[in-house]
Amino acid sequence: MTVTIASAALVFIALVAPREVGQLSPLALLRIPLEGLLGAALLLVLPARARRIVAPVAGAVLGVVTVLRVLQMGFLSVLARPFDPLFDWPQLGSAVELLHGSLGDAGATAVAVGAVVAGVVLVVVMPLAVRRLAGVAARHRGATARAVAVLTVAWIGCFAVGAQLVAPVPVAARSVAAAATQTADQVATSLHDQRVFDEQSASDAFGRTADADLLTALRGKDVVLTFVESYGRSALENPQFAPTVDAVLDEGTRRLAADGFSARSAFLTSSVTGGGSWLAHATLLSGLQVTNQHSFDKLVGSNRLTLSSAFGRAGWETVSVMPSSVGEWPESTFYGFDRVYDSSNLGNRSGTYSGFQTPDQYTLSAFERLERSRAGRGPLMAEIPLVTSHWPWAEVPKLRDWADIGDGTVFDQPEAGRSESVEAVESDPDRMRDGYRRSIEYSLSTLISYVETYGDDNLVLVFLGDHQPATFVSGDGAGKDVPITIVSRDPGVLDRIAGWGWSTGLRPDAQAPVWPMASFRDRFLTAYGPTRSGAR
Repeated sequence: MTVTIASAALVFIALVAPREVGQLSPLALLRIPLEGLLGAALLLVLPARARRIVAPVAGAVLGVVTVLRVLQMGFLSVLARPFDPLFDWPQLGSAVELLHGSLGDAGATAVAVGAVVAGVVLVVVMPLAVRRLAGVAARHRGATARAVAVLTVAWIGCFAVGAQLVAPVPVAARSVAAAATQTADQVATSLHDQRVFDEQSASDAFGRTADADLLTALRGKDVVLTFVESYGRSALENPQFAPTVDAVLDEGTRRLAADGFSARSAFLTSSVTGGGSWLAHATLLSGLQVTNQHSFDKLVGSNRLTLSSAFGRAGWETVSVMPSSVGEWPESTFYGFDRVYDSSNLGNRSGTYSGFQTPDQYTLSAFERLERSRAGRGPLMAEIPLVTSHWPWAEVPKLRDWADIGDGTVFDQPEAGRSESVEAVESDPDRMRDGYRRSIEYSLSTLISYVETYGDDNLVLVFLGDHQPATFVSGDGAGKDVPITIVSRDPGVLDRIAGWGWSTGLRPDAQAPVWPMASFRDRFLTAYGPTRSGAR
């Protein structure tokens, strides 16, 4: 009896579980599954031999669909999009790497092994559970038939009136059929998007541009391209974040103006949300919409011109500063970087703030020391991901005097920041959102202070978000827009983009233009090329 009850519970939950994590509750499970009614009716009319074959096959299908639905839940809750069964499997490996940074090797390994075991158990145990229930139903054919008839009438009535115990979860459930349909639609969409990507990547509007004609309007400038982790439009417009984040940007605009700097800002629609920063970086730099690892791998195996390689061809020294990166990065050759700084050679000795918690101020200070202060150098182009605002938003340092940064150990002093355990933050949504807000304020304040401290007539700073934060921070329907800003003391630099219609200052207003992130490369190369044409 215990095994039968456990089998019934497993199959029932697999049939009625809602689509999103936020919809999970005891009331949300009080549903009537259409697939369960149809399956029971089919098994009742099948002869015994056929039933012994069909039941475990149906259970295996239900197990696979359940695994896919669990993945859907995870992707929807973090990345605000469904799981792609064709191209998203590498993302699971990236998730494990991310867990290593927050849970340590043992914790991340335990979570990964547990997830794999749970998936295998579902696929293996579900056929056994369905076969057992089919046998019970066959032995109690009359009672089962009456129950199916009554529940079918109830399902039709609930469907007709749209009954819900928990909005927007209908009592008349069709969860498995909906999941199968959505998976099929996702496969079709992925195949279409991949064909579009292949067609667009086959041609490059700037691939044959002469080196002498690239970026002529920026010659002699140090161009610093910084991605602020998880800096999304919600940081500027969500009432939980906007009042203080907007104040940092507005005050920064005033302070930089006093130093002779001007800025223009707008929005880009990232290729990803909630995660996948390297895909957003590839999208901006390549001018192609990169949404999955498959497209990324094809891109970095090509000879497409990127913004960084364009600067290199035009005579700039190109560097990448990646404070959280560990190990080899073969893609640096594709991007055309002369030098790469990562966690192994950036020199951060902080014991509290390292990896994804590396203070942005340390990253920029090290870049200034290692590159911009280097004697005899030429003009620089640098790509710098700033990672203080990376999940889990548990450790947020304070802005220090730039002269004190040194090897980063200054951030280990008691007054250096506000440090809370990952467990404490992750268990409290309000703490997590507060940590996100404070980390964005810190990253933006650091950039403003960097320009004030080290900015000169030759500095051109471009900073933008890579993607929106996860939906449990940004909220449902936040979209994929991220702010982007260009800062310079040279009026000629911003005159080149006067036709873009961007907002004045560090904060784009609500009516600022919104472009696809993939369009930025071509617009930038056009604006700063040998002609004075604006965006196309």
